[in-house]
Amino acid sequence: MRRGNFQDGTVDYAAVGASQAPDLMGYPPEKSIPAEDAWRLGSGGERFATSADALLAWAPLRGAGLTVSDVHPAAGPTYSGVSFDDAGTPLAPSKLETEQRFDADGTPYVAAGTSLRVHGRVGGLRADAHLRVISVTEEPRRVGFLLGTIGESVVSGEESFLLEWYENDEVWFRVRAFDRPTSPLYRMLPVLVKRRRRELFGGYLRALSPLFATPS
Repeated sequence: MRRGNFQDGTVDYAAVGASQAPDLMGYPPEKSIPAEDAWRLGSGGERFATSADALLAWAPLRGAGLTVSDVHPAAGPTYSGVSFDDAGTPLAPSKLETEQRFDADGTPYVAAGTSLRVHGRVGGLRADAHLRVISVTEEPRRVGFLLGTIGESVVSGEESFLLEWYENDEVWFRVRAFDRPTSPLYRMLPVLVKRRRRELFGGYLRALSPLFATPS
């Protein structure tokens, strides 16, 4: 099991981690628009392992038509804090994570503290942004990460990507997000924020499920 966290105050929003809040859809961060969706990708360990590798190699962002560039891991080893269960009981001691993995093109995999830039348009809407990986979770049946905005985007907010392999053998991919409009146009027309988010979610699904599983 591997968990990494990185918070140094460089993201441009205050509610770090709020994309994982159970009540996100009902009580999003102030002035933010929440969104979530989930898809069944298939079943079995092989499907989970293949999807997990794609997820950590930035496949969802690329699947949405975005170019990923300037990927810079955090300087030095990232700190992996104590893991907790739902009752708040510590599960593992703190440790330092030094491993860094790379895809076939030499791009570093997702890791806590990594900063990156994305460029492109989704559904005709701008999606350029400077981003940071807030945390990463790698467990035998759960893999995911949180991605937050640093700047240079028409919205400010966070996304949570989570892949789970359930006890019934099904593999599910869930994305949750909140976006606060920052550009004048998006503040005037919040419907554009929702449209942009739908296009992004559709691209994320295409990246991990080419056959398009049925949404939940």
